[in-house]
Amino acid sequence: MNAPLSFGSDALPALAALLRQPAVSRVLVLADSNTARLCYPLLLPHLPADHKLIEIPAGEEYKTLATCENVWNCLTEYRTDRFGVLVNLGGGVVTDLGGLCAALYKRGIRCMQVPTTLLAQVDASVGGKTGVDFQNFKNQLGVFQEPAGVFIDPAFLTTLDPRQMKSGYAEIVKHWLIADAATFDEQRRQGMFVEDWTPIIRESVATKQRIVEADPLESGLRKILNFGHTVGHALESFLLSQPGREILHGEAIAAGMVCESWLSVQKGLLSPEELDKIETFIFTVYEKIQFITFETDAIAELALQDKKNVGATINCTLLQGIGHAVYDQPVTLAELAESLRYYHRL
Repeated sequence: MNAPLSFGSDALPALAALLRQPAVSRVLVLADSNTARLCYPLLLPHLPADHKLIEIPAGEEYKTLATCENVWNCLTEYRTDRFGVLVNLGGGVVTDLGGLCAALYKRGIRCMQVPTTLLAQVDASVGGKTGVDFQNFKNQLGVFQEPAGVFIDPAFLTTLDPRQMKSGYAEIVKHWLIADAATFDEQRRQGMFVEDWTPIIRESVATKQRIVEADPLESGLRKILNFGHTVGHALESFLLSQPGREILHGEAIAAGMVCESWLSVQKGLLSPEELDKIETFIFTVYEKIQFITFETDAIAELALQDKKNVGATINCTLLQGIGHAVYDQPVTLAELAESLRYYHRL
């Protein structure tokens, strides 16, 4: 069951109405150092006067159990009971980490997601996934836990720099490639030259909600949302462990989509002409991620920790034509490494 979702200028007033309910004992807001400065003032008029702000450092490197412990310390210090509500104000790190903190504190308190980045609005905050990184592996620890509500206000996007917008856009492109060929064909001519993001966000969220509704716990169809993520997460994890080489999630997923589209061609699922369309579009938006050829085997090996795997089999989501994804496609480490070498040569 998808979480209730409020959208646009009505989103924050809807959140305020829920927070005024008698069943809410205490309201706590989780923000990182960026959203505390840029987004918290926009949320403040909609919060009860006696709320508490919990601030964590910004950045993927802080998406850890150590940060969770700091949040749990604050919840405990503020004597938060099981009727407390944690409002997660931020991008994917805050919504993922805050969701996990809420799910485990006192065996579960309610959380509400207020996504402030494009990536969080179209992906991270929707679908009930929570998690933190562990030993540099992306989202290695986590649970499925639907929030009490998701409140999407595109006004928060004005706080983002172009790089963050591009990062979120990768998940929108992914939704087109796995489920909406017509929109991909239409939008690839426009790219990120968008005056009003509202209809694009609405449709992207609707795509993800339809998939999640059919398969809430990712036992089947929901796995198609992982297109680009087997290679993308491995690349992101590898560079996260290299100080000064960290990349944003969407940048890694854009690269992963090129690699996995190439793998789809090798498996006879996607035509070379479709691969060319995908590559051309992605490289008009994203710069190529830099890594050294001899690093490809080490990057590929990180896919052995991918959550879609069964035993020693690496399961990947591939494209059976643009707009149609197929999941549980076995690939070898050698094939993953070769896809990275292909990307490196482009």
